[in-house]
Amino acid sequence: MQDMLVRLYAIPSADGALAACAERGVMIRRALSAERHVVIDWVRTHFASSAAEVEAAFAQVPVRCFIALRNDEVVGFACYDVTCPNFFGPEGVAAPERGGGIGSALLLCALHAQRAQGYAYAIIGGVGPAQFYAKAVGAISIPGSTPGVYAGLLKR
Repeated sequence: MQDMLVRLYAIPSADGALAACAERGVMIRRALSAERHVVIDWVRTHFASSAAEVEAAFAQVPVRCFIALRNDEVVGFACYDVTCPNFFGPEGVAAPERGGGIGSALLLCALHAQRAQGYAYAIIGGVGPAQFYAKAVGAISIPGSTPGVYAGLLKR
């Protein structure tokens, strides 16, 4: 899977995406360290291969993970600066919630956090849905980036 590059100085505001989610009963916010076990358990259940990176997000201050909640239940997450500095991901949204803008809102929140840290660009590592990222934030493929930083990744 390829990596993609995002110009953080050119991404849209997160305000519209957050408002649209709120209208649908979904709140997006940064996870709190006290929620570590709840979030990691949810990720392990729905996106098992991302659990270690989410754990790494909770090992940093501030926590490098945004969560989407519906009725105080996790329905999505997005992390940044966990595998490598300046990397976005992993991200995941519960299957029944996909297509409603949650992924875009999570993405924008995380990318704006990276921009606030002073990054001009972000790398989306090992991209699955390239068209989603291209449409949402104008991400472009990085030639020769497959397999990228994940080459030789140990597997169970």
